[in-house]
Amino acid sequence: MRGDKEFKVNNFDLLRLLAAIEVVFDHYFQHLRIPITHTALKVLYLFPGVPVFFVISGYLISASYERNNSLKTYMRNRVLRIYPGLWGCLLITLIIFSLTGVNFLNRQTLGWLPAQLLGFIYTPNFLSGYGFGSYNGSLWTIPIELQFYIMLPLCFLLAPKRKVNGWFVGLFIIFLALNLAYQLTDMSDKVTKLIRYTFIPHFYLFLVGVIFQRLRIYSSRFIYGKALYWIVPYFSFSLFFFDRMDAVYFTVIQYLFLSFTLLSMAYTLPTIADKLLRKNDISYGVYIYHGLILTVIVEMKWLPYINLPVVLAATSVMALLSWFFIEKPFLKKKARTIHQVS
Repeated sequence: MRGDKEFKVNNFDLLRLLAAIEVVFDHYFQHLRIPITHTALKVLYLFPGVPVFFVISGYLISASYERNNSLKTYMRNRVLRIYPGLWGCLLITLIIFSLTGVNFLNRQTLGWLPAQLLGFIYTPNFLSGYGFGSYNGSLWTIPIELQFYIMLPLCFLLAPKRKVNGWFVGLFIIFLALNLAYQLTDMSDKVTKLIRYTFIPHFYLFLVGVIFQRLRIYSSRFIYGKALYWIVPYFSFSLFFFDRMDAVYFTVIQYLFLSFTLLSMAYTLPTIADKLLRKNDISYGVYIYHGLILTVIVEMKWLPYINLPVVLAATSVMALLSWFFIEKPFLKKKARTIHQVS
């Protein structure tokens, strides 16, 4: 087993940034209805952003929890990571929407705004006609991430003391089966949408990260420094089987294959992220602000004057401002929870 220094030195910040940029690309073509070739779509989905976030989240947050002093410290750290950036984005949203003609002085705001501040994201009726029908299409994963935060301590609490790894493997199998049942069962659109916004169909990806962390597979000779050996077969599988397999089974296999590839990328030349980013993690800002920017573009009918580089530039500016003036100051208040690996 390799030491704690190598456990903490990794490229996860860079991988999260790349995942956030992939989501920007995806939403740009999807929400602005920009044509994209089939080949370009296959390449774009080689690194699907949301699954990447879920796996990394399970890996890092479980490490933080296991090396924590208390549940109170764990929850405080999670609050400091999610809420300041989210609240800043909501404040900017209120300002921009008000300047573009939205009137928030109504009854629905009284229930909607507190819910958004708590992370219960939804679009109220009075905003359903704004932009592309969602006030910020990228925030739908926030409540799912919060559910992960709650489920993790519960899973550890219920785990048999001498069979913790087996417990998490069992949970992974159960939630993988639930994901397949969710995708293969014919349900009404309302029920499908309701389940989609719960942790249930996504939790297996989070659990993959938890299992990888507990097994310390980052130190395996098949993972550490072996990114190229994973990337080539992963790309080959994804590009070849993209439209040759049933989409449900292809997606699950691809995401699991991606999980191993992702971890190897994190621990191959693991100082690259720090050299490039200098410990500045703007991935969260990129993720939460691009949805706001896109919906304003649609609402203001600016599409003829906007292209992808402009969206990326505007998103990056907002993300940098969020990082330096909101997220980073609050993150400095977090208690350090990843100590020496025993």
